[in-house]
Amino acid sequence: MTSGDWVNETLYAEWGQRFLVKRELARVKSEFQDILVFESHGHGRVMMLDGVVQITEADEFVYQEMLAHVPLLAHGAARRVLIIGAGDGGVLKRVLQHRTVEHATMVEIDGEVIRLAKEHLPGIGGDAWTDPRARVIVGDGIDHVRQAEPGSYDVVIVDSTDPIGVGEVLFTDEFYANCARLLTDRGLVVNQCGVPFMQADELRETSQRRAKAFPDVFAYVAAVPTYVGGFMTLGWAAKDADCRRVPVEEIRRRADVAGVLETTRYWTPEVHHAAFELPPYISMHLPRG
Repeated sequence: MTSGDWVNETLYAEWGQRFLVKRELARVKSEFQDILVFESHGHGRVMMLDGVVQITEADEFVYQEMLAHVPLLAHGAARRVLIIGAGDGGVLKRVLQHRTVEHATMVEIDGEVIRLAKEHLPGIGGDAWTDPRARVIVGDGIDHVRQAEPGSYDVVIVDSTDPIGVGEVLFTDEFYANCARLLTDRGLVVNQCGVPFMQADELRETSQRRAKAFPDVFAYVAAVPTYVGGFMTLGWAAKDADCRRVPVEEIRRRADVAGVLETTRYWTPEVHHAAFELPPYISMHLPRG
């Protein structure tokens, strides 16, 4: 692939997006997936896994901020955080921006994703890789949640591919049951659930599975330009429904204490609160009750 070539995303068979390539940076076939990293003209550097855009330098902040800050500030006292996937380091960086977090464990199955992100997308993870509060494990997230001690984490953040291929096992009944077991009494888990305008089945089916293990199941939204098709949904499963109903001013106070108010480009206390106000075409796919 050379300058001037186009890269077509292959997520949907009949619709999609493409990028004009400035230069190819890496093309690797790992044990788990095909990884492509290239520099684009409009979105900075881009990482694709199996032909699907995972992250671009231009808009990664939207997804990463909403995936990390919303659960941590909704919980309000999260000290121990488990991140499954997220090998680019962006979620880890945002979690560690919370000075109230004492330990953050990241489990990524594909070490090549971490290696290539450090080499070609260094700004996304930043200093998170060397933060003493971080533990980065190249391994199977499923095994980690099976073996984790009960009550060993306050928040679980799942940043995976869609429920096909290597990411499929992160959307099962067993996985969510184990998440519930390893979480503390007010613990919660969030995970990406796709773009519901195009992937409604993903939101509906994963919500039904989460509802078997958690009393409060919902979703919230973020507008990520390169996740084409409208709002991206982030699945929410909590032991305490009050975590979803924290007033804006309390979220602001918690963000100030955590030290993240001045770090964000998308997340605000108001955006946090509004993200749970879902249009009917999305909320119709959530469990009733």
